[in-house]
Amino acid sequence: MRAKLAELFIAFFESEKTSGIILILCTITSISLANSYAGEDYLGLWHTSIGIGIGDSIALKYSLEQWINDGLMTVFFLLIGLEIKRELHIGELSDPKNASLPVIAAIGGMLTPALLHFLFNGGTATQSGAGIPMATDIAFALGVLALLGSRVPVSLKIFLAALAIIDDLGAILVIALFYQKGLSLFYVILAVGVYAGLLIINRLGVNRLAAYLIPGVFLWYFMLQSGVHATLSGVLLAFAIPFRNGDHKSPSHRLQHFLHKPVAFIIMPLFALANTGILLAGNWAEGLVSSNSLGIFAGLVVGKPLGIVLFSLFAVKLGLSQLPHDVTWKHIIGAGFLGGIGFTMSIFITLLAFEHPEITQSSKISILISSLLAGIIGFLVLRNQPGRRQDAHKGENVKPEARLNYGAKS
Repeated sequence: MRAKLAELFIAFFESEKTSGIILILCTITSISLANSYAGEDYLGLWHTSIGIGIGDSIALKYSLEQWINDGLMTVFFLLIGLEIKRELHIGELSDPKNASLPVIAAIGGMLTPALLHFLFNGGTATQSGAGIPMATDIAFALGVLALLGSRVPVSLKIFLAALAIIDDLGAILVIALFYQKGLSLFYVILAVGVYAGLLIINRLGVNRLAAYLIPGVFLWYFMLQSGVHATLSGVLLAFAIPFRNGDHKSPSHRLQHFLHKPVAFIIMPLFALANTGILLAGNWAEGLVSSNSLGIFAGLVVGKPLGIVLFSLFAVKLGLSQLPHDVTWKHIIGAGFLGGIGFTMSIFITLLAFEHPEITQSSKISILISSLLAGIIGFLVLRNQPGRRQDAHKGENVKPEARLNYGAKS
């Protein structure tokens, strides 16, 4: 089981760190094109309408940007759901003692940024943006850790990955509870019916992925029409797909392994290209001193590390958790700042929270600047940490890779 966990985590980490680098390049490309002579055509591309239907009838017609945000991002959430499920079964979250630290740290890393944003925006038209600084971008955060190589122990990478996954779960709940629009009871009932059917075939022992993915398309469509954000269907589908014993024949394992590269190298880059085409107009800097932008900055750069570190400290002092033996408090501080890299989920929640173009644009700029600053600070904090640890009993240098199975069950 440990070898299996190690293989899964390495595959996950490798795809996420590469994806982080690609996301940076896509973001730079998108901003550059949006502000070039081809900017109007580039931005117009993402608003091109695309219809899907049968015969001459068009059942669904959305812009390319909407297809990416409501369609392809559902696949992203499906992968996140599969990651969460794996962690609950055989990963960091499977053992309460080991899971408690990233869980408690993630709670602090969600509540504190949201509170800081609310302090700036409570009672105003932008208070709905409180969810923006709550989530951590897994790809970017692990991408920064990858640049540090052996300077950081693998157990810290697992801690940050688990924390970011829990952050995503929290963001999913926030979207479901606070960013739904005009519920349609009819389509909600249809979606619940499809999901109940998926759970039944799971209990019957059906392992063919097609038996889950085809109804999953209908689940997505009903969720799309219901007013609950369609991407949540990806998470629900993930939890309906059988995990069984988690080996390479498991439907969950097979789908997760298949989705890593398409999500990392196609879906996420497309999301970045479609949503970071920020037009820097003459007065764009004025939006950075608005209460919403200041709330985002305070949440990501101050609230995230503060919440993660303080809640981790309380958890350890109260005996609820323990630090991995090769992780120091400076590591936790550095990881806390990396938790302030919001990007994907922060931009995604921005699109749900605001409809006014100027607020949306200033929010995106604030997210990018805040995430960049938080990432740089986290990198500098962790860069000065030793890359190897001394074994307390043998006095030998031990590579961080030796701790890959931290928190895993045998």
